[in-house]
Amino acid sequence: MHLAIGFATTVVMWVIGYVAMMRPGVVAGEALFALMIAAIFAGGFVAGKLVPLGGSPSPGSAGLKVGLVCATANLLIVGSLFGGDAGGDIVRQLALWVGGLYAVALAGGFIGGLVGGRGARWQTRIDATQTFALCTAAAIFLLLVTGGLVTGLEAGLAVPDWPNSFGHNMLLYPLAEMKGGVYYEHAHRLYGMLVGLSAITLLVLVVRSEHSRHVRALAIAGLLVVIVQGTLGGLRVTGHLTLSESAADMRPSVGLAVVHGVLGQVVFAIYCLIAALCSARWRDESSERVEATAGRRASMILVAVLFLQLVSGALYRHYQIPVPDAAPKHPAWAMHLHVTWAVVAFITTLLVGLRAMKFPKSVRPFRLLGHAMLMLLGLQIALGIGALVTVILRKSAEIPLSEIVFTSLHQVTGALLLTSSVLLAAWWRRLTGPGPGAGSAPARSKA
Repeated sequence: MHLAIGFATTVVMWVIGYVAMMRPGVVAGEALFALMIAAIFAGGFVAGKLVPLGGSPSPGSAGLKVGLVCATANLLIVGSLFGGDAGGDIVRQLALWVGGLYAVALAGGFIGGLVGGRGARWQTRIDATQTFALCTAAAIFLLLVTGGLVTGLEAGLAVPDWPNSFGHNMLLYPLAEMKGGVYYEHAHRLYGMLVGLSAITLLVLVVRSEHSRHVRALAIAGLLVVIVQGTLGGLRVTGHLTLSESAADMRPSVGLAVVHGVLGQVVFAIYCLIAALCSARWRDESSERVEATAGRRASMILVAVLFLQLVSGALYRHYQIPVPDAAPKHPAWAMHLHVTWAVVAFITTLLVGLRAMKFPKSVRPFRLLGHAMLMLLGLQIALGIGALVTVILRKSAEIPLSEIVFTSLHQVTGALLLTSSVLLAAWWRRLTGPGPGAGSAPARSKA
């Protein structure tokens, strides 16, 4: 659990740091830096609250463990803090940054743990593996957000080489040089490193503590897809494996950009599914089962429909044709495909969501996911209209903020909708079934 809380703290710190690097101003920047320190304290506080009275380790020790995990995960960006500016004094710079990182993280976690250890303690039914799976899913969601911003800002090729960045090792490229589109593209790569580390760690946890074949298989598949996803992201820039920095040697691939965008949302769904499979409700063999086999088929059809809608959206976003000093030309075929299939997706989601909401309160996952899907559906329609309008109205090469906001939010809401459908389909198989032994369900929950 301390490992999971430490990673969760790291994800929160990276979110704050991402905003801080957008250069919001001196005052806001200092406030965001203070929030990053506060996040370490908060992680230690939660760890301290979860230590049972008289239990082991002590609240302070629990906070120290969280700080240790947080500092270790943040080593991914230490090299970027001084990068090429250290000159021949790189060893001293590295020692100062690493020492300072561990000192601040350990102190913040320890103090947070001591404060959290006072008063009443917290109890939770969420175990460590599920918590870590949720942290990994959160990191992937943030990776989707940063990827959406890269596409929205048309910065996918701002860093011309891969796996290096302007000839630097990816982990040593200086933060001071990350400006404009370069910052958004390189930050997206760093988030990918964090996701990769999270996926590896979760697999180790699953192998050590989980006996379910399904969870183990999903954790293995998840890591493999993360590796493929990262490779596709790099090859999208270069077109082939090369360490060259010359633009003449690069063959950027739009097709790989589409696959990369689609696969990112699939990865998010996989890790949310792992978290669901690790939940106490899923493992409870006494959970009420209802008869609703037709709904099973409908839920699987919905997953397929939303996946195809995701593909059509990726085709529309990535097959834009650049025009010098003007707005890019949008492929009419992809726009018509995306808008037309959106009608099919809307009707299917509405029908399945309403059916899920009709289940009795005792089968909570259905009602919760049904409500969530319908709310996301309404939001997604509104965002889709906003994105379409802002894209069509744009006449210049300058990208308006409204377009970036609408298109990016439309993308991540689509990811949440697809993942909700995957979870609903999984729960439909887990909690429903025909034949003897199935719990009696009211007529409204059948079919």
